[in-house]
Amino acid sequence: MSERERSVPASVFDAKYAYDPDPWDYLSSPYELGKYQTTLDALTRQQYERALEIGCSIGVFTSMLAPRCQHLVAIDVSLAALELARTRCAHLPHVQFACMSLPDDFPDGKFDLIVLAEVGYYWSMSDLLMARQLIAGRLRPGGTVVLVHWTAPIDDAPLTGDEVHAAFDQTATGLVKVTCHREEQFRLDVYQRPSPETGNPRP
Repeated sequence: MSERERSVPASVFDAKYAYDPDPWDYLSSPYELGKYQTTLDALTRQQYERALEIGCSIGVFTSMLAPRCQHLVAIDVSLAALELARTRCAHLPHVQFACMSLPDDFPDGKFDLIVLAEVGYYWSMSDLLMARQLIAGRLRPGGTVVLVHWTAPIDDAPLTGDEVHAAFDQTATGLVKVTCHREEQFRLDVYQRPSPETGNPRP
């Protein structure tokens, strides 16, 4: 099996956090901070009843997203990262953390917001497609999916950000793209599941 046919295992991320508790400079990088603000600005509602953040890492964006949610489930494959995230968000009792690896695991219930940022390209294409179906299937009618990914190739990632977003563009998901945003280093797309009341949302 080639590297592109295998998802990156949790052990790789645990090793990164063991070496550096903030391996991608989430706390200080202008790229990260700008991306966080762009993501928050792209949200289609001021408040969400139940949200899911896939790949919460050390909880920096989690703490920014939490005020927009009545309940937020934040998951990651790395126990080391989750320990730091729980500490960072200890003052936010409506945030629930769990160690999960998609597509093998997925939180129970439905969500009206799902955020997948800088995670999808670490999956193999087969795992991405399975995760995509889970994400689309657990989204409530009228709910929102936000995808944000770095667009340059990543040495240890099976996919590119553009490949991840292209997979979500397929009509098989039942999702409708309402926002397309591209900057020099990343792209952000927002999708919604049509609701009976509003029909297909328009960009």
